[in-house]
Amino acid sequence: MTEKTNWVLKNLHLLISLSIIIPTAIIYSSPSILPERLDIQVNTIDLSNMLKAIMCLYLGVSVIWLLGIFKTKYWKSATQLNILFMLSLAIGRILSMIADGLPTGGYIFGVIAEVALGLFSIYQLKKYPSKLNLL
Repeated sequence: MTEKTNWVLKNLHLLISLSIIIPTAIIYSSPSILPERLDIQVNTIDLSNMLKAIMCLYLGVSVIWLLGIFKTKYWKSATQLNILFMLSLAIGRILSMIADGLPTGGYIFGVIAEVALGLFSIYQLKKYPSKLNLL
């Protein structure tokens, strides 16, 4: 395999996560887009504030993932953060499904993707062991 192929395979979990989380952050920050994509009406400043905070959290996490992709010494920390981020979101959504019922299809896809990416990130961490850990 070429060096470029190895690079893509090693970073695949982070690349996929970025391709999902950055657009999601943008959607969450836009009250006009939310009703088109999800069953959410932003009718209060508090809800708008909460969604923009989530957007910045998602973008902040994305910065760490980008560091992990382009700076080898951050790869393990970025991967560990990916595991924590994805599986925490998945657990929260699963708890909500149990307590509140099934959400729209976008959120059902979300929980499946989060579990898959969390587990794939665990696999990646084992497949590409690294001694560096900055967390």
